[in-house]
Amino acid sequence: MHAHVDLGSVTVALLGPRRLTTTLRDTYQRAAAGVVEFDRPEDVSSRSLSGVGYAVIAVPETTDSADALDGADVWRGALATAGAALPVSVERVAKRTRGSITLVGGGPGDPGLITAAGLHALAHADVIYADRLAPAVTDELAPGVRVVPVGKRPGHHPVPQSEIQTQMIEAALAGETVVRFKGGDPFVFGRGGEELLACREAGVDVHVIPGITSAVAVPENAGIPVTFRELSRSFTVVSGHDPLDENELEHLAGLSRSGATIVLLMGMATLPQTVSGLARHGLAGETPLAVLEKGFSPEERSTYTTLATAVVDAAAAGCASPAVTVIGPVVHALADGARPGSGVPASEMPTSDAPVSAASNGDTPDAGTPDPGREARS
Repeated sequence: MHAHVDLGSVTVALLGPRRLTTTLRDTYQRAAAGVVEFDRPEDVSSRSLSGVGYAVIAVPETTDSADALDGADVWRGALATAGAALPVSVERVAKRTRGSITLVGGGPGDPGLITAAGLHALAHADVIYADRLAPAVTDELAPGVRVVPVGKRPGHHPVPQSEIQTQMIEAALAGETVVRFKGGDPFVFGRGGEELLACREAGVDVHVIPGITSAVAVPENAGIPVTFRELSRSFTVVSGHDPLDENELEHLAGLSRSGATIVLLMGMATLPQTVSGLARHGLAGETPLAVLEKGFSPEERSTYTTLATAVVDAAAAGCASPAVTVIGPVVHALADGARPGSGVPASEMPTSDAPVSAASNGDTPDAGTPDPGREARS
């Protein structure tokens, strides 16, 4: 970077392969410049250069002078075609020998609930390995970023977990900035811990950006607080992907009887075993239960029932994954008003001995999804 150039109020266009412009990005941002990056000449246009006051063409440090000039001429031609009369410099950049991996939690499904840090990581990635339930953020991505879908469905794992980790690590070792993009939070049933350990073992720089977990957000969106004074002073988040054993069921039933809320993720397929086991260990049949499907989507739906009738009522309502199941009196804690997110008036909610009431903002979601919440399980 040319030290004599005042960049305090300038937006700089970095032109060249992302593995090179990413290296320059921090330098210019530290100089208080705004930065936009282009890795394809065809993306350069008068519109995309709006507000840009300075252009930098990045070429590999190892490239000979003739090749460097040829590469720079391609970008100069793109600028000329766009009608951009900008000061331009050419900078040689050492190829990164090693990139990094960032595990980003995408939250419960609404792109607006991704953290600012998560959006920043996505916007500066070379490659994104995205789970199926990660929010759609196409508008936030830089041109040329590669998005690799690696999500799973029950019985259908097109990219096994070990292969996901191998691909991420290989990309980082090749010098790329990698984002592993998940729904929910990476460390809430998201296998983020496994991926972090794999990165450390490979010697790859790895970071974690938390996400809002669906275990709290989806109930909240449906008007169910997971804790509520005088009703529940704690909550327990449980994976229902596999049936719970007797010790787990006994423990959960005891917690619930003492006032704890149970939040079940990935639990639709094992709901019959869960509710029968809780009842077997003494949890009252009239305990309120809610199945919250496809939270934060246009098809979100809430079905209210009880422990004793949950299996029959959920089947009658056609409940399916992805869903979050909430068990405990907090299900009705806000029953004297409209329930935010679900569109279900309190007058339509069942009491503990009333028949099920299902209300929908859309059709029943797809069956067979591995995660009733928004935690990505890949």
